[in-house]
Amino acid sequence: MRLEYLNSEFIRTAYNICYPNPVGPECQKLYDQYKKIIEDYTSSKILPYLREKKDKDLLQELVKQWKNLKVMMRWLSRLLHYLDRYFIRRKELPSLNATSLLIFYDLIHREREGEQIDQALVKNVLDIYVEIGDGSMTYYVEDFEEAMLIDTASFYSHKASIWIASESYKDYMLKVEESLKQEKDRASCYLQKSQYTLLEVVEHELLSVYASQLEEKKMLDENEVA
Repeated sequence: MRLEYLNSEFIRTAYNICYPNPVGPECQKLYDQYKKIIEDYTSSKILPYLREKKDKDLLQELVKQWKNLKVMMRWLSRLLHYLDRYFIRRKELPSLNATSLLIFYDLIHREREGEQIDQALVKNVLDIYVEIGDGSMTYYVEDFEEAMLIDTASFYSHKASIWIASESYKDYMLKVEESLKQEKDRASCYLQKSQYTLLEVVEHELLSVYASQLEEKKMLDENEVA
């Protein structure tokens, strides 16, 4: 009974903050504080436990900590329902649950830019989706892969727009070849379940989108050689 009362009080407080001005500074503070709670919990509670574990124990600890994090995310999302419903939608920000998962997408993005990351740890974390789904790929696809592919498309769309404006046909194709190789290597390390769709997205952004421009560049290069 006490817990239910506290929950209702939290929900009422969040409502009172969000309702008068759904896009106001107080809602922004509440949203930023939610992000800080997740970040602090991850760095101070989850990572120290993971660093102490290896092999099978690491995976088991990951599953345990992930479940704990999901429970916390679920309760915070319920308590901050009005923040999700009004402020986040009107500001077109990532939902509270999506915000909690952005850390994984950020790690992959940083590796694409050349930063060294702990690939084994990322793989183990991603395996949790299948573990939680009892072998089903539903959680992996809906909670991770779909957003990861959107992020991948955005990354290579930006790269392609720069390369198509500055590189010759030959140099552009070399960058495409290197990008596909890197993504294939990345998939073999920790994104095996997404390799086919991942490479499809990269090829689409780098080749299909700029097919006509690439044909023009190719003809221009051939004319210069002739």
